[in-house]
Amino acid sequence: MNIGSTLYSKAMTAVAGNRAVKRLTLRYGRKLASRFVASDHLQGALREVAALNRLGISATLDALGEGIGSTDEALAYRDEYLKLLDAIADSGVRANVSLKPTQMGLAIDAGACFRNIRDIVARARQYGNFVRLDMENSPFTQATIDMTLRLYREGLTNAGTVLQAYLKRTEGDARDLMDAGVSLRLVKGAYREPAAIAFQHKAEIVASFKSIIQLHLDRGVYTAVASHDDAIVSWVKAYTSKNGIPKEKFEFQMLYGLRMSEQARLAKEGYRVRCYVPYGTMWYPYYTRRLAEKPGNLWLVAKNLLR
Repeated sequence: MNIGSTLYSKAMTAVAGNRAVKRLTLRYGRKLASRFVASDHLQGALREVAALNRLGISATLDALGEGIGSTDEALAYRDEYLKLLDAIADSGVRANVSLKPTQMGLAIDAGACFRNIRDIVARARQYGNFVRLDMENSPFTQATIDMTLRLYREGLTNAGTVLQAYLKRTEGDARDLMDAGVSLRLVKGAYREPAAIAFQHKAEIVASFKSIIQLHLDRGVYTAVASHDDAIVSWVKAYTSKNGIPKEKFEFQMLYGLRMSEQARLAKEGYRVRCYVPYGTMWYPYYTRRLAEKPGNLWLVAKNLLR
């Protein structure tokens, strides 16, 4: 991260946390958020996924919600995911699901959280589907890894998690989780973390990201690379081509609303592409994180507003 992008991210995060800004955005900003959020409801999201599938793009569906305040809320989200998995099976769309452990109650009751997630993964297994446990900020890193490994010990291997390249612990985590056979999504990382535990400079983060991608590819492990960075995408394409790694052994993952034409182009080139498709009414935290990531995302929204 360079100084300019860091200051931008901090400023956007501070603005988003302002109550007046949040109130105004919730009142007037839903249309702008539609750039990054597929729909307020499940059926609308499924229609978007079907359209992506027609372009050769798979999807990961995410029912938005985080920072819940009670175990009852967590149960409601569990039920939404059970309904989501049923709907994927009924509709026949090519999609799996992704959830946040805090959405299932991790910050309130870790035991109840695991039971909620286990219910979802078990339902997914009935359909031959897959559940990704998203990685949130560092207070939840180890707990998320531990829950994923526990699912595997209980025979629920149709689950995986995410590793963030900017955390200094990540290479060790990658080796341990690969040894356990856990499916991983590899990302740079989107949360603000202190220098004691996370790389702060772009060159360090990119070097770490490439290192864990290469570690996966060299081991022959199916590799999910989540990035909109042209340099990273080009590097993966060149590395896999040079080393004779078939396109069936890895995939590119990108977010709904970002680089959509690039996603379609990669799919047309024969690469596996998966689009992360969020839906629901709890869109504000997700939306503001997308804006805080880089000025270009704010400019996309501004252009929509001008239209």
